[in-house]
Amino acid sequence: MEKQWYVVHTYAGYENKVKTNLEKRVESMEMQNKIFRVLVPMEKEIEIKDGKRKSTMKKVFPGYVLVEMIMEDDSWYVVRNTPGVTGFVGPGSKPVPLTESEVQQILKQMGEAEPRSRARFDSGEQIRVIDGPFSNFIAVVKEVYNEKQKLKVLVSMFGRETPVELNYDQVEKM
Repeated sequence: MEKQWYVVHTYAGYENKVKTNLEKRVESMEMQNKIFRVLVPMEKEIEIKDGKRKSTMKKVFPGYVLVEMIMEDDSWYVVRNTPGVTGFVGPGSKPVPLTESEVQQILKQMGEAEPRSRARFDSGEQIRVIDGPFSNFIAVVKEVYNEKQKLKVLVSMFGRETPVELNYDQVEKM
């Protein structure tokens, strides 16, 4: 059998506790050869409150923990009976491993260089620029690129509208 990633369901808010408990159990029950890594997928999120940027870590899948393991009766038992674990994700009693592409997607999301911003903007909305050469200018959102976390805005300068592309973290809602 080869090691694969499985999704474990936990009580809400117990993800980090389950990770700690499971890592201790793996050590005390000498399961390092079958249970390898335990992950609570997190990503950095930027919130802008009162004009200040605040970066926080947010759980990507609240209520779930990922476990890299070789699925056998004894390793299943160790994970399943860890305090806070309600079960494996999969139909019936058969846990289903994640595909390689799903794992890569999650790991990429966790190691994302560009933290996600929660602000959502609409075309036509007025915003204030808070960073960069156009700081303190009022602009109108023309286009929104959520996947890139960017906006195309029209900044009014010298009586003329100038299109400018800005990152979400350079602007705030008015």
